[in-house]
Amino acid sequence: MARLLHVNASPLAEHSKSLSVATEYLDEYRRHHPDVEIDRWDLFDADLPDFGVHAAGAKMATFFGQEQTPEQRQAWAAAREVFDRVAAADAYLFNIPMWNHGLPYVLKHWIDLITQPGWSFGFDPATGYSGLLQGRSAVVVYTCGVYGDGLPPAFGTDFLTPYFDDWLRFVGIEERESVKVFGQVIDPEAAATVERSLERVRALAARV
Repeated sequence: MARLLHVNASPLAEHSKSLSVATEYLDEYRRHHPDVEIDRWDLFDADLPDFGVHAAGAKMATFFGQEQTPEQRQAWAAAREVFDRVAAADAYLFNIPMWNHGLPYVLKHWIDLITQPGWSFGFDPATGYSGLLQGRSAVVVYTCGVYGDGLPPAFGTDFLTPYFDDWLRFVGIEERESVKVFGQVIDPEAAATVERSLERVRALAARV
């Protein structure tokens, strides 16, 4: 059975614009893929493990082929549980609001837990990095209240979408689509913008 992992990076529940658009995608996706297993991961309720001294030490030990300490192994195992849930999916749906021109801190925490050597990426001194989550696809819903593409710097800067798209590429997810719902606070046609985004996610969900 195919498995879709929905990563919700908004804490706003029913008030979240990104989540409402993502939910539209899921509703349409279920219509066309009735046998899919959907795993929803609300990151703000996830109680993710810390990635501190021992986990960072475990990563460096792994990267350089050294033995981990007992404390490092424990921290590494906790991070591995997070990664295994990610690796079990065949496709991903992310809904991400822009926070302070970038991504919510809990999503960065999640990324830092799973982006580990031998898990989501490999490294060769001669050829560089290679993504290990190949053969999967991702749809990303981005939202922002003020920033909009083409607006002057006084309305903000987008560090979110290039960062996250590059991360998807880095871990090997080459098949990826994005939907942006930007500038909702200042957009005189905000309702029409949302409707276009809903039409787009429905079209993406209907793909075979």
